[in-house]
Amino acid sequence: MRELNRKLLAVAVAAGLLLPAVTMTTAAHANTDLALPRPTGSHSVGATNLWLKDTSRADTWVPEQPYRELMVTVWYPTDAKRGTTVRYMTPEDSTTLLAGKHIEVDDPTIFSKVRTNALRDATPAGKKHTLPLVVLSPGFTMPRMTLTTVAEDLASHGYVVAGIDHTGETHSVTFPDGHVAGCTACALDDDRSFWDRLYPGRAEDVSFVLDRLTGPRPAWRGSSLIDATRIGMAGQSAGGAATLAAMVRDPRIDAGLDLDGGNSGNDPLIPASGFAKPFMIISQPRHTPATDPMLGADYAGLTGWKRWMSVAGAEHESFGDVALLADWIGLDFGATIDTLRGIEITRRLDGAMFDQFLRGRPQRMLDDPTTCYPEVTRI
Repeated sequence: MRELNRKLLAVAVAAGLLLPAVTMTTAAHANTDLALPRPTGSHSVGATNLWLKDTSRADTWVPEQPYRELMVTVWYPTDAKRGTTVRYMTPEDSTTLLAGKHIEVDDPTIFSKVRTNALRDATPAGKKHTLPLVVLSPGFTMPRMTLTTVAEDLASHGYVVAGIDHTGETHSVTFPDGHVAGCTACALDDDRSFWDRLYPGRAEDVSFVLDRLTGPRPAWRGSSLIDATRIGMAGQSAGGAATLAAMVRDPRIDAGLDLDGGNSGNDPLIPASGFAKPFMIISQPRHTPATDPMLGADYAGLTGWKRWMSVAGAEHESFGDVALLADWIGLDFGATIDTLRGIEITRRLDGAMFDQFLRGRPQRMLDDPTTCYPEVTRI
């Protein structure tokens, strides 16, 4: 029964995978504390939501719409100690996500009750042009908030973090005026050419967000704190592959991190001449260059610093909030690593990667992670 449940959930909640015509029914664990783990850094964390509109191009998935609009959450250090925390999801977004994954629970609004650690619209703290910026891209069909545990932790260590909802690629995006965009792309993801369209589209989204956070007309009041010469990007599943696509497109991105994302397209993501910027992959054990030949070819073409870290006991969902969400609704996706341990490893490796390449602080664990985490090996 456990193996059947594992296989069903692997297709039901894995970000970036196709969904079968099956409905799973489960119930949330009684008396579950729906609180994200606390960040590990010394700073309090603030967060604010931005509604951005790119009028220079049509929407990726609705070409008749002559602009592309995005919702972005920015996490950042703050001196504030009290306040209302930022909302994780609206009840409608929680309901739509579960419906889109064909998962029935007693309370489909459950994820709107998750407690975050970031204070909503708190005053940003820091000196001008000193804080590195990290952009986050979630898995296909997954909302930006499913990388909140990673984002809050980086912000608590003095980073500005921008999580992007790629409109049309998640089951719902709710905008401040109340209108909701659904998953237009979900009806199109039936061949490899779909991914050849998705990755470049996400790269364009990232470049636009960088323009609005670091350009002459900043969309966020704390933008002056950002050091625009130190920018990183990380993504989970499809967002991991999109990270490599964005780095190749936009020279402002200095280092990238792929959380168990593969290249599902027809074409390599890096040029034949190679690509020299630092890049790291963190994956479940079954995800290797041999099992993902396209990503393996991309990895072989990286000519600079690179690492591929394999986490024993992990599954596709282990590298962000999705593992916690599954726990809270009573679903077992097959990981044998403890959920919080998986999140801890993801946070530590993320922080080490960006500390080394955005702050110039060498991190021994990137060469030998087993000293701190025996579960992690370099491929």
